[in-house]
Amino acid sequence: MDSVAFTIGNIQVMWYSIFIMIGVILGIGLAMREAKRFGIPTDFIFNLCFWTIIMGFIGARAYYVIFNLEKYSSNWLSIFKVWEGGLAIHGGILFGFVTALLYCKKYNARFWRITDILVVPLILGQALGRWGNFFNQEAHGAVTTLANLQSNPLLPKFVIDGMLIDGEYYIPTFFYESLWCLLGFIILLVIRRLKVTKVGQVTAIYAMWYGVGRFFIEASRTDSLMLGGFKVAQIVSIGMFVIGLLAFMILSRKGRFEDRYNEPDNEKIRF
Repeated sequence: MDSVAFTIGNIQVMWYSIFIMIGVILGIGLAMREAKRFGIPTDFIFNLCFWTIIMGFIGARAYYVIFNLEKYSSNWLSIFKVWEGGLAIHGGILFGFVTALLYCKKYNARFWRITDILVVPLILGQALGRWGNFFNQEAHGAVTTLANLQSNPLLPKFVIDGMLIDGEYYIPTFFYESLWCLLGFIILLVIRRLKVTKVGQVTAIYAMWYGVGRFFIEASRTDSLMLGGFKVAQIVSIGMFVIGLLAFMILSRKGRFEDRYNEPDNEKIRF
């Protein structure tokens, strides 16, 4: 499996970078399209996405490095070699949400309305980003057998072939997470079109959906970031699910016709 997509002169363009870029472009486009439905200025949502993506990227790398200090202690410059992999999505989510919160506060925009718009393209970007892990041959699970992989009808042959690493086959956890996020993307698209959905509930469901999926998928991974004897991603995933569940329950207590997602006239976006 070659992690390099193509070369321009002495510059190697990695598959990892390509999938991240595709996710960014699609994400911004989807966010801007949904924002227009609520009269949110294009400049606002584009600038918000710009800063959120940058800070999310920094957060994803910082999160990964913090829990892998020994890996970088002998060569600190390698911290900046992000094209080799090493981005932790939970760090990106945390930094991205904090950036969005501060940005919305600065422009007096409604935070939960904005996050409802952003989490849909976010989870699509997560689904695409996992394919960068495939070409880097990372984010996989434990050693398994060819027969076991071939018995799974969900696995395409090229994925099975790509899981042959140094003479052994591995569980393609990256693939399962990508499918989980893609299914989550479709579900969120449907949910935010329902008449009963409240502002903020799309974000809450995203947190629960990704939290549940990542918790169980992480159990099979062999390259997890650790804190003591526990997998950090599982701890954070539990937190995401609990926060999402509490937020959903609180929002559900509002009146049937109160603060519905698809009725922007009931709650003006403030700029």
